Amino acid sequence: MESRLKVLGHPVHPMLVMFPVGLFVTAVIFDLIDIVGGPDFLGEVAYWNITVGLIGGLLAAAAGAFDLLALPTGTRAKRVGLTHAAANVAVILLFAAVWAVRLNADSRAAGGALFAIEVVAVAILGISAWLGGELVDRLGVGVDPEHDLNASSSLRPPSATQRIGDVR
Repeated sequence: MESRLKVLGHPVHPMLVMFPVGLFVTAVIFDLIDIVGGPDFLGEVAYWNITVGLIGGLLAAAAGAFDLLALPTGTRAKRVGLTHAAANVAVILLFAAVWAVRLNADSRAAGGALFAIEVVAVAILGISAWLGGELVDRLGVGVDPEHDLNASSSLRPPSATQRIGDVR
């Protein structure tokens, strides 16, 4: 299935997801360094990474919704897409909660509980990123108009007929 939202022939959603992923992961790294005694300004930088990551995440979600809504009901691609979307919503909500607590705090640094929430959010983000890869690489969503939207999981070895069909 080809992407419904493209710029200059390229799907928009994959172009946008790298920004919130990178910003959220970097925020967690900066917060970790700050917590273990690194420079105080890293907590502030992490806060701003989360701020921009939330904006980028909402833009990526909007672009992803175009492709998700176009997936045929009853396909494996639709199920994986819904799980991917739900995981990303959880990540956005968790980082939004961390951001809201830090917004009016005396210090924008993350404490132990906020950092734990960030780590959980990044773990969910890792799972969601794998699901996104499954959608694109295994199921061809957004990139291959003739790919099988019911292809088996990449965690399972392909059947003999799938291996023969992959030879091009």
